[in-house]
Amino acid sequence: MRSAGRLAIGVVAGLALAAGQSNAIENADLRLDSTRDLYEVCSVPAGAAEYIVTHQACRAFIEGVAQYHDLVSKPGKLKRLYCAPPKGTIEDGVAAFNAWASANTGNARLMAEQPAVGLVRALAAKYPCRN
Repeated sequence: MRSAGRLAIGVVAGLALAAGQSNAIENADLRLDSTRDLYEVCSVPAGAAEYIVTHQACRAFIEGVAQYHDLVSKPGKLKRLYCAPPKGTIEDGVAAFNAWASANTGNARLMAEQPAVGLVRALAAKYPCRN
């Protein structure tokens, strides 16, 4: 899964560069090895030079995790870990993750976890299932 995430980020970065986007971020800066890494990518301010690339990388990562979660938690499969509203958007997911990560930046254990784990923790906190 990690290599697939890096591939997706590389594709997004390549497309942005090919479109003529000038940015200060380099490929090595887009590693998503921890929840802290994902937070650093997802929380780049909108006015920053690297915003377009980082925002698309963040959205792609969140969408990939969300799609995988939906696939494996269909009826008869694994239990849902979070229950986003039917009209929830990827931007809602970005906001939920950033709020959760901001509140947990001092927790070294949580921030060192794989980024998919941190993301699911954030989404579960924002969108708990009411079973």
